[in-house]
Amino acid sequence: MSAALRLPDRADSLAWAGDGAAHLRGLMVRMGDEAFRAPSLLPGWTRAHVLTHVARNADAMINLVTWAKTGEPTLAYPSRAGRDGDIEAGAMRSPEEIRADVLDSSDRLADAVRSMPEQAWSTVVETPQGIRLPATMIPWGRAREVWIHAVDLDVGASFADMPQPMLTVLVADVGAHMSTRDGCPHVLLEASDTGEIVEIGPGPGGGDVGTVRGAAPDLAAWLLGRTKGTGLRGPDGKKPGPLPAWL
Repeated sequence: MSAALRLPDRADSLAWAGDGAAHLRGLMVRMGDEAFRAPSLLPGWTRAHVLTHVARNADAMINLVTWAKTGEPTLAYPSRAGRDGDIEAGAMRSPEEIRADVLDSSDRLADAVRSMPEQAWSTVVETPQGIRLPATMIPWGRAREVWIHAVDLDVGASFADMPQPMLTVLVADVGAHMSTRDGCPHVLLEASDTGEIVEIGPGPGGGDVGTVRGAAPDLAAWLLGRTKGTGLRGPDGKKPGPLPAWL
């Protein structure tokens, strides 16, 4: 049982990020051009927005890698307004341009990570949310990004596609962040497929929900706000209620 963030192994995170990039790439290249303008699972965003965001996230991770290599603070994004503006503008491009951007930015990030000196991995960098973490967490952040947004494209991917060990880390990671949110209830998350139990909350003002059971993919989807508790059961046998936003 854990309420704290489990730091994933760097080698595992690198593998998960690479697999996730390939998974997303496969989904994207099979999408017809007309599919880019269709809504994604994220309110107000088309699939073109999601893919543009993934590309700009790769650039943001490259900035953090640069910070780690040089020791000079290099923010992931210059500003939130700039980030949002780049996504809006980028989503208006042609499907061909968006595909090329996603592939190119992903490859540039992979090259930047491969050139990281060993000592640079211990450098502390800052995420867009203002969280200071060692650079070893950069691959985990990218792995999380590509796998989650593959689902957000709404073209058939699900959290069940994710490697099971990564799902276990993801539930603990999101649960740890969730515990800091106002109104986060005290919940025991029990993964019926792995036996893992993760404790979250209570955040300020949070109550006591009890145990929520379900398969790890369904727990992850609920924690991330991608479902309303589909496939899960609370102590009263019903679906659990909504949670605060995790980011």
